[in-house]
Amino acid sequence: MTSGSRMPSADLGLWRTLVVTSCGLGLLRPASGSWGSLPPPLLVLAFAWMGFSWWSVILLLAGLAVMSTVGSIVYGDAAEKSFGEKDPSSVVLDETAGCAVTLLAVPWWLVLTPDGGALSRAALIVAVGFFFFRLFDVWKPGFVRDLQRQRGGWGIVLDDLAAGAWAWPPTIISCAVALRLFPSAA
Repeated sequence: MTSGSRMPSADLGLWRTLVVTSCGLGLLRPASGSWGSLPPPLLVLAFAWMGFSWWSVILLLAGLAVMSTVGSIVYGDAAEKSFGEKDPSSVVLDETAGCAVTLLAVPWWLVLTPDGGALSRAALIVAVGFFFFRLFDVWKPGFVRDLQRQRGGWGIVLDDLAAGAWAWPPTIISCAVALRLFPSAA
């Protein structure tokens, strides 16, 4: 991401601005990409705290990944024109999608068991998943950086989806650690 303007031109409109900035998170500084990566972990923690089942977390993350990806593609061209740059730093819907992809690798049926340790396990795993997603999103190893060369919304979101997939192995390992530290009572 580049570090250009924080505010779009008026032609993007309020709705599209709210969408591409993940409800304004992309306008926060510093580290707008980190702010934009927060919705998936925070929503997972809220679901775990409220006692939602593991399959509802998977549906939440899948829906968030799909909607964020589609939103990035559909509104990406307009956002780049409005902010006046390629992959503007305020456009963070792609980070929301990428972090959701990372957290989809988690075997939530093992993590969110109906015992006293589910929230602790979920907190550890989303923290590690968030960390590794951000690491790979900033680092952009291998072909990930090349994906940004795609036009418009595709160039905005593809690198984040790939970074989300790169974060799968360490996130899955964190699941093993969390399950070892916080075993289920069942």
